[in-house]
Amino acid sequence: MISDMSQNNGSKGQRLVRLREGRIAAGVCTGVAAYFGVDVNLVRLAFGVFTVFYALGILIYLIAWAILPEEGQDNSILESFLHRM
Repeated sequence: MISDMSQNNGSKGQRLVRLREGRIAAGVCTGVAAYFGVDVNLVRLAFGVFTVFYALGILIYLIAWAILPEEGQDNSILESFLHRM
């Protein structure tokens, strides 16, 4: 599904992953910013706004951290956990 999404948004075959370079916490914001070609500070601001006004920013960030694989990895944290069960 991720490869289907990368073909639809014009990101030149890039995969949505958590990046190691330039990250502050888990790399979710840097990965999302690189995937969509926007400034990482805008993504961080969006997560902050969702946290302050809707209390969803932290929840969305944690879900993205669990389902997005880290750069260089094939499986996400959630996939690795489910394969161990």
